[in-house]
Amino acid sequence: MVSVQNLHKTYRGALEPSLSGLSFSFPQGRIAGLLGPNGAGKTTTISILCGLVKADSGDVRLFDLHQDAHHREAIKKLIGIVPQQIALFPQLSAWENLVYFGNLYGLKGKPLYASIATYLQRFGLESAGKKEVYKFSGGMKRRTNIIAALLHNPKLLILDEPTAGVDVQSRNMILQFLKEYNRQQGVSILYTSHLLEEAQSLCDEVAIIDQGRLVLQGQPSQLVQQHPECRNLEEVFLHHTGLAVRD
Repeated sequence: MVSVQNLHKTYRGALEPSLSGLSFSFPQGRIAGLLGPNGAGKTTTISILCGLVKADSGDVRLFDLHQDAHHREAIKKLIGIVPQQIALFPQLSAWENLVYFGNLYGLKGKPLYASIATYLQRFGLESAGKKEVYKFSGGMKRRTNIIAALLHNPKLLILDEPTAGVDVQSRNMILQFLKEYNRQQGVSILYTSHLLEEAQSLCDEVAIIDQGRLVLQGQPSQLVQQHPECRNLEEVFLHHTGLAVRD
């Protein structure tokens, strides 16, 4: 699904690199977690995977395609991206937003409208579809944001903090959907979160990164077993990344 080898990235004017030889890989069909403290390089990594940021050096492959100028358009068709910030037009309704994003993927007419209606119902938004997004709660915006990334049936769904700032019910709905979507559709999922309990229950495998490098990778249950002094994935995470507060 994803292979990252020796990835380096330093932003112009930055005192420290965002990525310093980061390497990891995840097989197809998994729910994979990319975990790390603030400033670890998670969002930079996702931006490089999506082709939004260019790495200084290193190799990135998605489904055996190099993330480069030759394959960028092909890769765009294979991935759906749910960014950390809400990427919707607030003055438009949920329906209008989803039609717009569907059109960007080349989707039109009855098939697009049927897909939108199905997802609005699945995410509990069918009665709010004609309402402007600025009137939505945080959870409703998050759910609509996710639908926008699903319309073209991606092979890889990338989510950056998809449950940040949402209510318990919305979080539960999002996590249940991701599990079902992966199991029933076989879609690979790459997910970042600061909620380690959530990651432990959702992910088949996780990679913990810090200071732009891989620290640890494996199945959550196995990582906990390898650290007898730790009771859960959060304690394993703190054991390897430390207790210091990050900016």
